[in-house]
Amino acid sequence: MMRLLTFSVLVFSAATAFAQEAKPAIFIPPTGDGFEVYIAAAMSKKNVPATVVTTADAAALTLKAAQVEVQKESAKMKVAKCLFQSCENTEDSASTSVQLVDQQGVVVWSAAVEDEEGSRKSMAETIAKRLKKDYFGR
Repeated sequence: MMRLLTFSVLVFSAATAFAQEAKPAIFIPPTGDGFEVYIAAAMSKKNVPATVVTTADAAALTLKAAQVEVQKESAKMKVAKCLFQSCENTEDSASTSVQLVDQQGVVVWSAAVEDEEGSRKSMAETIAKRLKKDYFGR
């Protein structure tokens, strides 16, 4: 009887550990501007509890990202802002949006991000942090 109880506890513990370690596979399709590489790197850096895969067939979820839109300030506009206001916020800015979609095509999470300095790395890290917190609850 004691052996059966010990075996049951071991099986339950192993199943619980496996369930905690199971990470959904996420595919990030090419964006046309290479932003998907920044997102994959940021997900790894921020320890998002998912595995990034390189084929859609291997994925449970797809993270669709729009191309990064960069809003450039002209030199004249930068000078005018410095003269009449302040020299703050004269940098280029950028924005993008993402959608996490399941295999049935249902959007299960989405976000839009902006960066005042136009940094793709910063936007990708913001996406990864928000995905981890909002979708995975960590």
